[in-house]
Amino acid sequence: MPEILQLEDEFSIAADAQRTISPSRVLKHGDMFAVFDQHGDIIAAEGGEHGLYYHGTRFLSTFEVLLAGRRPLLLSSTVSNDNLVFVADLTNVDVRRDNRLVLPHGEVHLFRSRILGDGFSIDMIRVCNHSTQPIEMPLVIRFDADFVDVFEVRGTRRQRRGTRQPDRSGDEYVLAYLGLDNVERRTRIRWSQRPDAIDAGRATFRFTLDPHATLGFELSVTCEDEEISAVSPDFEKTLDDARRRFSERTERTCTARSSNESLNRWLKRSSADLEMMITDTPHGMYPYAGIPWFSTPFGRDGLITAFELLWVDPAIARGVLSFLAATQATVRSDAQDAEPGKILHEMRQGEMPALGEVPFGRYYGSIDSTPLFIALAAAYYRRTGDRGFIDRLWPNLLAALTWMERDGDCDRDGFLEYARHSANGLVQQGWKDSNDSVFHADGRLASAPIALCEVQGYAYAAWRGAAQLAEVRNDLVASDWHARADRLRECFDDAFWCEDLGTYALALDGDKRPCHVRSSNPAHCLFTGIVVSQERARRMAATLMDDTSFAGWGLRTVSAGEPRYNPMSYHNGSIWPHDNAIAAAGLARYGFTAAATRILDAMLDLSQAMELHRLPELLCGFHRRSDERPTQYPVACAPQAWAAGAVYMLLQAAIGMDIDAVRRRITFCRASLPASIDRLVLTNLTVGDARVDLALERHANDVGVNVVRREGQLEIVAIK
Repeated sequence: MPEILQLEDEFSIAADAQRTISPSRVLKHGDMFAVFDQHGDIIAAEGGEHGLYYHGTRFLSTFEVLLAGRRPLLLSSTVSNDNLVFVADLTNVDVRRDNRLVLPHGEVHLFRSRILGDGFSIDMIRVCNHSTQPIEMPLVIRFDADFVDVFEVRGTRRQRRGTRQPDRSGDEYVLAYLGLDNVERRTRIRWSQRPDAIDAGRATFRFTLDPHATLGFELSVTCEDEEISAVSPDFEKTLDDARRRFSERTERTCTARSSNESLNRWLKRSSADLEMMITDTPHGMYPYAGIPWFSTPFGRDGLITAFELLWVDPAIARGVLSFLAATQATVRSDAQDAEPGKILHEMRQGEMPALGEVPFGRYYGSIDSTPLFIALAAAYYRRTGDRGFIDRLWPNLLAALTWMERDGDCDRDGFLEYARHSANGLVQQGWKDSNDSVFHADGRLASAPIALCEVQGYAYAAWRGAAQLAEVRNDLVASDWHARADRLRECFDDAFWCEDLGTYALALDGDKRPCHVRSSNPAHCLFTGIVVSQERARRMAATLMDDTSFAGWGLRTVSAGEPRYNPMSYHNGSIWPHDNAIAAAGLARYGFTAAATRILDAMLDLSQAMELHRLPELLCGFHRRSDERPTQYPVACAPQAWAAGAVYMLLQAAIGMDIDAVRRRITFCRASLPASIDRLVLTNLTVGDARVDLALERHANDVGVNVVRREGQLEIVAIK
């Protein structure tokens, strides 16, 4: 009997007609984010993601500005380079009365500006009359709040909802909702100039302006989900505070600048996106995953983003490790797919997680977060030499290693494998977590428990890294962990290698049968170093870079020709920037920097084709055609933290850079730059208490490394 087509995952993101790929504007601050159109409006639409969100709930579902009863014409809009402020210039449409033109378009300038703060947004609205006559005109603001959980916005259906409370108006306007979790959520709207009329969901300002006169006011929206005093935010103070914090953060990091202005724009946007996504938590800085669907802590995403940024700003890795240590599972819970020592998959706020309608309040259903946590700790120590932090983290690392040895390896064969225990948890628990992402050569879905190839690489890096940390601590267990890493490497090579494919199997199913499928997953094995043979690494590089895998814009998740290949799918043929960055880093690790450079060049071209030079979470995997733009994925997050961090790992891979803080050494091995980049300058690269500025120059056959400035003891080594 043929397999029945499974149409959707339980928690997949609905891609209906309302989710068209049109330019949206995005702002984020802490646990709040906003998605709106180029006018600055939040347009209510069934299935649309526009809104002002706080703690997993949409607190504003409509926010529109009308001029003379009509939507104004858009002149231009953008978000500032530091991602702090949205600005838009608009003008009036033709205004007619009794079929007579009384005000031509372009006479009134409407300027809008928006910034977010801790639980609030502020809009500055300014109107200027550029006509030669006085004008009388109403400005109307329409607003509403549906208080839906972000999972409802994504498409999850609920049988019951809470109760919308009566609106309250006066000097302010309050919309409220009492959830089934017995929490009242409120949207409080205030203005610096009282409206001339306030109706249900509508504020009207009537103004008279002489020629070239201007008027302006501020409007704030405060989101409340507990008994707190409403703040009275100020636009300029909020902006000054945000820019001060942005400056303080960027000053601590290494910056890269090149001879290629397109790369510089990509770097600038990525840096700003990362600063926006990084959120201060009680345990340190943490990069939230993506907007709009994943603006919350994800274990895997945070860990991989920290790996990408490790050479630029190791403080991010420290914050990620601290947060994940604090949220590490300590008890067994099937509903959360939690076991002692396991590292978080995702953490959500909002009504549906609080009620258990979705399992993601604090959910542990990922097989890879735990080994990546250990591997990142080892990489962080090598990058920083921060022994004190590792000592404090040691009990968490031991708990994670114990989980790998016991619950993570349910059949004791040495491989990490997964099968969900939660009734409504994730079926697939690797980074490709769509239900249909793990399959055999005939298209059949793999049965659980599943051992993914890249996860064995992460486990190898975890055991090897833990052993190296144990050596630093003079712990005798180091030899045992080295031996475990060696055994895993040998067993992996025997069980996963597919001679006919020239790469490793995607996974082993519950019966230990290999999934003979060419995918990008084995590239992660190169990244971790589990590949024992240089010859096999060479064959893997050839497989990854052939035309079925490399689509011109980057590597596909699944190669063309495989039974479930679909370039429009989420995980079975699409192109993910972070996946490409990890692949490039893996290729460089085995000496294939030319291939890594080719991926960098493709991603650079991709950044030029995207609005704001912002790489999305993913794009469709169609083969690149001459003079055509890439095909976007309709519900991709943008920005997405690990997509923004990809440029840094791609650059590191191309120039073959390795930083060893313990030995106070920076090494460049077989450095390579694409033909489009003649010069790359790294400024304020900090290793321990030493700092260095470096200039890399591309020559005909190699890349030269020049020390521009050096403070402190630091060795620079270039290996041709």
